[in-house]
Amino acid sequence: MTVRRLRPAETALFRTLRLSALADAPDAFAHTHAEIAAKRDSYWQEMTRSVTEAGRHVMFVAEESAAPIGMAFGTLDPERPRVPHLGGMWVDPTARARGIGRALSDAVLAWARERGFGRIALWVTEGNRPAIALYQRMGFAATGRRDRLPANPALGVFEMERTL
Repeated sequence: MTVRRLRPAETALFRTLRLSALADAPDAFAHTHAEIAAKRDSYWQEMTRSVTEAGRHVMFVAEESAAPIGMAFGTLDPERPRVPHLGGMWVDPTARARGIGRALSDAVLAWARERGFGRIALWVTEGNRPAIALYQRMGFAATGRRDRLPANPALGVFEMERTL
């Protein structure tokens, strides 16, 4: 298994991974599959640019035998410019429980360190025990900030954070 950055010409791969994640885990993301699947090509091109151009966000792809099996984002939040976020992490169900989520998370943490950040945060859906356990093992702790999941307001989300 390898983890690498998404390349500028990989708009189709970005779209495939993102839609797979939204279809597989609708209660883990802020947007619905239907909402994102309806986006035009220009949306996907801009999103790819936003995670491949220097100084912006980043997307890491996990692959096994050259087949994509997961992804994670490092994002910059204009409301909290000193604390980037680990987000949008997803691992194909056939590849779970093999350390891929940890490897993707580690790549995002390394990206944040390289950028000079001292902390990193993430949001996780309440009750998502596998994700919460992974993040706790990695040193993340709840901050006390809570919200509702935009794609399903019946579900709560909470923020976790750790030092780098």
